[in-house]
Amino acid sequence: AGSQCLPWTGLNWFFCSLPAATAAMYKQWIPNTNFETASNWDKGRVPCARDVVHFEKDKVVSVFVRSPHALTDMYLPLDGEFVLAAGAAFTAFDGSWDPGCDSGGMVRFADAEHRAWFDPTLWQDVLPGGEPRPGGPIFSVDEERVPCRYDDVIFQPETSFRVNTDSSQPVIHLRSISVMGQELNTPSSWAGYLGGPSAPLQFHGNGTLQVTGTGCPDKSGCACGNALDGPRICAALLQASGRQCPEPACQNPLQPLGHCCGVCGATINLDFTPDFDLQKYQDRLIQELLSQPKYAGVQMAISKVHKAQTFLGIVSRSTTPLIQIVLIDDRAGVQAGTAAEQLAADIMEGIAQHGEALGISSGKMEVATGSTASGQVGSHPVSRIAAGTVMGLLFSLLLLGGILFLYRRGKLR
Repeated sequence: AGSQCLPWTGLNWFFCSLPAATAAMYKQWIPNTNFETASNWDKGRVPCARDVVHFEKDKVVSVFVRSPHALTDMYLPLDGEFVLAAGAAFTAFDGSWDPGCDSGGMVRFADAEHRAWFDPTLWQDVLPGGEPRPGGPIFSVDEERVPCRYDDVIFQPETSFRVNTDSSQPVIHLRSISVMGQELNTPSSWAGYLGGPSAPLQFHGNGTLQVTGTGCPDKSGCACGNALDGPRICAALLQASGRQCPEPACQNPLQPLGHCCGVCGATINLDFTPDFDLQKYQDRLIQELLSQPKYAGVQMAISKVHKAQTFLGIVSRSTTPLIQIVLIDDRAGVQAGTAAEQLAADIMEGIAQHGEALGISSGKMEVATGSTASGQVGSHPVSRIAAGTVMGLLFSLLLLGGILFLYRRGKLR
């Protein structure tokens, strides 16, 4: 059965009745604009029979209504919709006694305009069935807590919402979007939904959402694609936490790519070959290292990132892909990051022994813990050390030859 929307005469409003269905996958939007959600009202409770409900006239909103409600009066905005579940309705209060509603008043619907797509605190990782993903040793850097270009996005069934898609990129790519239990996983199905009455009430902002229906095609992983909106993500995250990063236990914390605040622990940057498989390598690290009792409390983020290239201190416009591993732990004080440091050392040892077979050509480790005043850097090339030595000698010879040439020509004193 499809949806049925009834226009409200004289206003751009729609009453819709939608069937329940199931939805799935990956990152789920947390807030909603449901009528029965107490936090959506300024009094912190759902309106009752003696109340006067007030929607701001200039605020656009979509509101899902799950059950019948009797009200004294209701003021509506000029543009919006009620999405009615089976059996939901509004009736006028008949003056009879209503337990729990002794004194009525004005109850205002909260402003949902400020809920931003690029706010990491408004998303959660979920299983294919929509249940929250259990906690574990894997975490995401902040840019990847927001849906990435190959992710599936879920807006919960029987839920209304309004999200601001303001972005520093004109198009926000996604694999699929599920709304009201309907998975939209092709460009045509998403375009059809955008042409309906609800989409303009649910999505607003200068960023355009685009569904591709395709997953990451590269077994070495795909970059998230949120780098341009990194400042926007960090601003939203820091606003939610008091506008400043927590004070780290180490003097010189590490700054992983895609992460808003410095961390104590370790980072490893891997250069890889076409044989590298990101998922298999992550599973290997979890099974062989992270599962060990001595690494309880250590968390790892691993993903492909693009790092800006530099030459003589000048940042180039080009970038190079690499695999970034971020390791943190739950130790405090001078012990902060020490377990993560030990794990990083074990990972580097494994790379030295098996890196070529795993498709890893070299690895570079950086460490900052509560027990050290400065970060430590180490690297383990797997197959490039001879080539690097030769290139270094050639560069030195060319430099000396150039100096000698300029001296003989009288160009250099």
